[in-house]
Amino acid sequence: MGTDHHIILRVVAKVLIPVIALYGFYVQFHGDYSPGGGFQAGVILAVTVILYSLIFGVTAAMQAVSPGFARAVAAFGFILYTGVGVATLILGGVFLDYDALIAEPAGGHAGQHLGIILVELGVLMAVTGSMVAIFYAFAGRVTEIRDEDW
Repeated sequence: MGTDHHIILRVVAKVLIPVIALYGFYVQFHGDYSPGGGFQAGVILAVTVILYSLIFGVTAAMQAVSPGFARAVAAFGFILYTGVGVATLILGGVFLDYDALIAEPAGGHAGQHLGIILVELGVLMAVTGSMVAIFYAFAGRVTEIRDEDW
């Protein structure tokens, strides 16, 4: 077959994938004030890579987002989350006591906001990187399925 019979799917995906990623970032940064946050946004961003892989192929996805990069993002997310907790311990609070991050008069909430943003960013990175790395691990074990096999 010389023609690409998936042209409509590919064109729609090129439009839809950035919109899905943008929605993931909306969920991430709006999660400080409403339901949502790092885990949900991480799943949504991982879906963009997985959808790209399903439409354009695993090899193309691995060239766009390498497995090593996915693992590094996951590791950095875990380190960021844990680092915030350790920083609160060092600054005299308990683990993940965000008020210890910024010394303020009673009633100030800047430490809470900073801590939540950093922890949710760490969760976002850990979930996205982990899900993409797990998908690549499973996708690498499957042989290439040709259209004729269907």
